[in-house]
Amino acid sequence: MMSRSARITRLTRQITPLRVDRNFILTCSYNTDVRHSIPNQSDAKTLGFSRDQFGNQAQSALAKNYIGGERKPQVGENVSRKDKISFLVNTLLDLKDSKEAVYGALDAWVAWERNFPIGPLKQVLLKLEKEQQWHRIVQVIKWMLSKGQGNTMGTYEQLIKALDMDHRAKETHEFWKNKIGYDLHSVPWRLCSLMISVYYRNHMLEDLVKLFKGLEAFDRKPPDKSVVQKVADTYELLGLFDEKDRLLEKYKDLFMERRVGSPKRLRGPRSQREGKLAQEN
Repeated sequence: MMSRSARITRLTRQITPLRVDRNFILTCSYNTDVRHSIPNQSDAKTLGFSRDQFGNQAQSALAKNYIGGERKPQVGENVSRKDKISFLVNTLLDLKDSKEAVYGALDAWVAWERNFPIGPLKQVLLKLEKEQQWHRIVQVIKWMLSKGQGNTMGTYEQLIKALDMDHRAKETHEFWKNKIGYDLHSVPWRLCSLMISVYYRNHMLEDLVKLFKGLEAFDRKPPDKSVVQKVADTYELLGLFDEKDRLLEKYKDLFMERRVGSPKRLRGPRSQREGKLAQEN
């Protein structure tokens, strides 16, 4: 049998290469993390950094990211979410009207994030909407979609509204046709109503009629009379008076308003009804 000292010596020889491999892996991991934690020079120029500032930031990341073998918080991790959002909004407002500049700023802004910050970006869009920055909203949403993010009806609604307010009706129509209008069975009425309004304001009458008839084909009833009125007016402008009459007859219940000041109907025995009326008087 092998002596105890011989077994220890053999075990030590087996462990030593493993320790070397582990150190190699840690070193590679360190270099990868540091490399990803430093923005490239194009991102730095987009955000307004000079070459010296960029170099100082890179050296700072190298020095602070790993101290004493322990990982330190990366750049931006100690900045509050509110400050990040305000910084991006101010940056977008100050940028010139250039797709490349906007996309570069957005790329640099998300560079420090581990996961795509869809929540903060929605807040950025809301702030831009308050400022009526419709053109910038279009750019931000298109950038999000190019990253495979934000493919929801809510985002589509924001984009349609922004395109319309930016006087880009034809582009709005193309987006609707390619992204949404092919499946009218499941599109929310709120989004359909918005698109009907876009067609109505921009005198795209044939497209409005086509959309409404597509919704009717799925037996989808308009939610309110404003939609019906826009379609009726469109039929009249197109000279389709019979279609207008048919439409108004079909949805006449939407135009029936309740009488103002009508007495409330009370349920229960007569004695209880009389008591409630006496209390109200």
